[in-house]
Amino acid sequence: MTKIQLCFSFVVMLYAFMVLPSFARRFEASKHLNGLNKHPVKSIKSSDGDIIDCIHILHQPAFDNPLLKNHTIKMSPSYHPKGINSIKNGSSSPPFAQLWHSNGKCPKGTIPIRRTTKDDIFVQNHQKKSPLDSKLDDFRSNHEWAHAILDKEGQYYGTQATFNVWNPRVQIPNDLSLGQLWVLSQYETIEVGWQVLPSMYGDTTTRFFIFWTNDGYQNVNCYNLNCQGFIQTNNKIVIGGSISPTSEFNGAQYDITILVWKDPKDGNWWLEVDGTIIGYWPSSLYRQLSKYAYMLDWGGEVVNVKADGLHTTTQMGSGHFSGEGLGRASYIKNIQIIDESNSNPLRSPKHLIPQASRKECYDVTLGNNDIDDWGTYFFFGGPGRNEKCV
Repeated sequence: MTKIQLCFSFVVMLYAFMVLPSFARRFEASKHLNGLNKHPVKSIKSSDGDIIDCIHILHQPAFDNPLLKNHTIKMSPSYHPKGINSIKNGSSSPPFAQLWHSNGKCPKGTIPIRRTTKDDIFVQNHQKKSPLDSKLDDFRSNHEWAHAILDKEGQYYGTQATFNVWNPRVQIPNDLSLGQLWVLSQYETIEVGWQVLPSMYGDTTTRFFIFWTNDGYQNVNCYNLNCQGFIQTNNKIVIGGSISPTSEFNGAQYDITILVWKDPKDGNWWLEVDGTIIGYWPSSLYRQLSKYAYMLDWGGEVVNVKADGLHTTTQMGSGHFSGEGLGRASYIKNIQIIDESNSNPLRSPKHLIPQASRKECYDVTLGNNDIDDWGTYFFFGGPGRNEKCV
């Protein structure tokens, strides 16, 4: 074989091993993108740069999931849990609002979907959360956290909590900061809250998000409506849309109340935000969660990429430690749970266990019932890198 033939063979092999797989990935991403971005009835440009597509409710991405092939959409749950009356004491929060509302609204019979980009698909495939084997794994990985969990495993059917909403500074686009709740069973989760994730959304605004997995974050990492699963029934709230305004240090405080509960009739897990039902996760997505959750969890999390070899300066919550208290540190209050028979009303958990991966970076402080109408609560957060956190 001549040198020219050898060079040509090498180029062909290089193309086969590098270019073709890349092309295949781009093709699959485009195919997935076309499946998500359905033909809209109407499109609305938001002031934050998002394009909101109003999609017919029966054409939403969830119905492309083979697990939901014969699913009949539910427009309302058969049961709504009754909770402890909560007053937004110290909060300036109006009803849940998003920036795109000022530029239009989606008609009845449609749902608003943030138009998906290739970046969204890439992040969903690569920004995987840590496996559920053990929270200790997170300490050794790039995830850091400050949580409060129940003191024992059991059978749980829902939770409600009010989340103080902030806009923490994120050091680099691949870092992440969030405040959320977790509904957990073995390798399955339901997760809801607010987050700042520039690599997914293209900006540093605070976003309302949902997430689910049914395989311990291995292959199924479903953010928002970017993969088939969650069924939205509401035409006013964009999942993945921005939340505005956010809290200010020593200033106005804003929060959202999130409720997730299991319908005892059909097993679906419903989502409500500030009294507005958003939709549900069908029970057919899960094995264990189709029965109950064994653990509930609330708190904050940060992805620490260590881009410069040091601990990230990405903030959690307000960017201040939990001990600074109201108006300075982020809180989660009026934490309530549904346990036992799944027909009981929401109640305050008797005991929570605070957990933090590195207290010198981010921490959590349980409340002591000294704030009226706050029920069970805690403060959490931190600045990230500091003289004790490197």
